[in-house]
Amino acid sequence: MTRLPQPITVSAAFHTPEDDAGALIFTGADMTADVLDWARRHKSLTGIGVGLVVFSVLGAIESSPGPDTSTTATASNDAGSSASGSPSPTTQSRNAVALLATLPVKGRAPKTGYDRAAFGPAWSDVDHNGCDTRNDILRRDLTQTVLKPGTNGCVVATGLLPDPYSNVQISFVRGTTTSTAVQIDHVVALSDAWQKGAFGWDEGKRSAFANDPLNLLAVSGVLNDQKGDGDAATWLPPNKAFRAAYVARQVAVKAKYGLWVTMAERDAIARVLADAPETPAPS
Repeated sequence: MTRLPQPITVSAAFHTPEDDAGALIFTGADMTADVLDWARRHKSLTGIGVGLVVFSVLGAIESSPGPDTSTTATASNDAGSSASGSPSPTTQSRNAVALLATLPVKGRAPKTGYDRAAFGPAWSDVDHNGCDTRNDILRRDLTQTVLKPGTNGCVVATGLLPDPYSNVQISFVRGTTTSTAVQIDHVVALSDAWQKGAFGWDEGKRSAFANDPLNLLAVSGVLNDQKGDGDAATWLPPNKAFRAAYVARQVAVKAKYGLWVTMAERDAIARVLADAPETPAPS
C-alpha cells in the first residue's frame, strides 16, 4: 500500500442523524487507524456507513499516485503464489482490515451445480499423516482427549471442547448418537465458496480447500447447523468476543484461495473489525 506524502480528503456521502457529516481529513500511514477511531466515536452512523468510510479511504489509498510500481510483484489468485518472490497477501503483514481491502467485491453466483461431492470425499487424509482431517482437527481443538486404542494415535474417543462460538465447554464422546455434539465447521462454507469462485476450480483445489485446517474449527454442532452456509452478512457466532477472530479467519481463507465477497458481506466484516482494528488474520 502506498504511503501518501500529502493529506487526502474523503467526503462522507451520507449524514448522521445530527446532519454533521462533512469532509474528513486523514493523512499518511496512520490513515486506516484514524478512520476506524473516527468510526467508533460516531456511533450514530449506520453500520453500513462505517463500512463505506473505511473502504472509501482504503480505496483512495490504493488509487493514489505513488512511486513507479512496474517492478512490484502482483499477488496471484492462486493460494500462496506471487511473482518475483514478493509475498502474497497470505504472507504479508496479516492485519485483517488491510487484507479485507484486497478482496474482490462481486455479486453471489448461482448455486447451480453445487454438490458436497464436488469438494472430494469428506474428511480425506490430504496431508498423508495416516489420519483423516476430522480427527486431526478434533485432536487440535479439544482438550483432555482420549484416543481410541489401535488407531495409531488418530481417532479421538472423548474430549472437551472449549467452543469458540458459544464460549461454553462441550463434552465430546465418539458414538453414533453422540459425535454430532461437536462438529467440524468450514468457516467459509463450501456452498458459499462455490458461489464466490470455487465453481471454477478443479477437483484438487476444492479438496485442498475442504480439508485446509485454516478453514476448519471444532464447534458446537447445534450452532454449526444453525449457521448452515451463511456468510458474515447472515450469521455471526453468538459469542461476541470471538466475532473479530471469526471474520478475520474468513478473510484469510478467502484471500488465500482467491474467493470474493459480496458488498453486504464485506460491510458486515468491516463493522465487526471496526471495534477490533488490530485483529490479525491467521495463516
